[in-house]
Amino acid sequence: MPAPTLTTQQIGRLGELLVQFELLRYGIESAPLTTDAGIDLVAYSPARTRAHTIQVKTNLAPKPAGGKGPPSFDWWVPDDCPAELFALVELATRRIWLFNRDELHANSQQRSSGRYHLYVHAGPHARHGAHRLAQFLLENRLAELFL
Repeated sequence: MPAPTLTTQQIGRLGELLVQFELLRYGIESAPLTTDAGIDLVAYSPARTRAHTIQVKTNLAPKPAGGKGPPSFDWWVPDDCPAELFALVELATRRIWLFNRDELHANSQQRSSGRYHLYVHAGPHARHGAHRLAQFLLENRLAELFL
């Protein structure tokens, strides 16, 4: 049976659910917002008695960088997004990177039209970006932000 074609909204929801699932595995409750105001989730850290707002950006599968380059995952984040944290999700391998605003700006490869662009190559080209961003993988950020 061929894989179903997913809508952009379904892909985004999958990313949000994956972030919620991974946070809950560590006892961190989160909930989606019902309005689209640039914040997708609010996550509560019982250990720190603090809530964080999170914007989630999701890629289903890699696509050619620049249309003709190596397969890559990329995310565009508006500069004026009100969220505190940014979860960049890659569904193919279920990786999640978590950045605060300054980290996102510092690690983005481009800034254009009021948006930051961050990308990671996939497959045999994965060394570009993935290793330098390992510190931002969700599992490496949990203790610092939530536990």
